[in-house]
Amino acid sequence: MSVQGLHHVAYRCHDAKETTDFYTKYLDLDFNMALAENHVPSTGEWSPHIHIFFQMGDGSYVAFFELPESDAMRLDQNTPEWVQHLALNVDDMEILERYKKRLVDGGVEVVGPTDHTICQSIYFFDPNGHRVELAVDTATPDLMKTLEG
Repeated sequence: MSVQGLHHVAYRCHDAKETTDFYTKYLDLDFNMALAENHVPSTGEWSPHIHIFFQMGDGSYVAFFELPESDAMRLDQNTPEWVQHLALNVDDMEILERYKKRLVDGGVEVVGPTDHTICQSIYFFDPNGHRVELAVDTATPDLMKTLEG
C-alpha cells in the first residue's frame, strides 16, 4: 500500500465567509461543508473554530480554519513569501488566462504566466495573504525523460 493522493490541505484564514467568497468566485471551487466546533477533535483542547472545505475537480479538498479566539494570524516571517504556496492544476492555457482575467478584473494582482519549462503558472495572494499558484502542465514526455535521466 502507498499514499493514494491528497485528501485535503488546510490553512488558516482571517474570515471564513471572505475566504469562501474568494475561492468560489475567483477559482470556481465547490464549497463542500463547514464545521463549527469548540474543541479540537484530535487533541480535545479548547479552540473554537470554523473549518471550511472546498472540493476540487479530482475529489481532493483545500480547507481553512477561522480561529476567532486565537491570536492574530501571522505568516512565517523567516520564509520569503514566494516559498510557501498552494499550487493548483488547471487543464490548459486558455483556462489559465481566463482565471487571470477574472482575478485582475476583480482587483487581484497577478504575476505571470511564468514559464517553468515543465509548466506555465500564474501567482496571486488570497485575502489571507496565502500565495496561490495556478499551473498548466506543459512538459512533453521527451522533456520529462531528459529531466529524470
